[in-house]
Amino acid sequence: MTNGNDREETKGNAERKVKARRFGIDHASGRLMLGSFSIGMPRSRIARMAIGIALIFCGLLGFLPILGFWMLPLGFLVLSHDLPVARRLRRRLAVWWHRRRTPAG
Repeated sequence: MTNGNDREETKGNAERKVKARRFGIDHASGRLMLGSFSIGMPRSRIARMAIGIALIFCGLLGFLPILGFWMLPLGFLVLSHDLPVARRLRRRLAVWWHRRRTPAG
């Protein structure tokens, strides 16, 4: 026999799983969501674009120590908040990834 607390725990776990799979900028809080991690982003559009461009530029220099190729997708993710072209590409990638991971039927 289950009690109401078991249902609440299940609901909390489902919310955590949904939150853990999010990637992008949360419009409500203005934070960059990377799975279960979140990073604060500036409210200024110019500052966000500067951070995105800097991440992409440093990602192109990924063969150097400290810098890495991991900066490229992060830069595009930051830019996708402000640039419609990057937003469309990110959304297409998300839809493709979801279709790829969901079994047919």
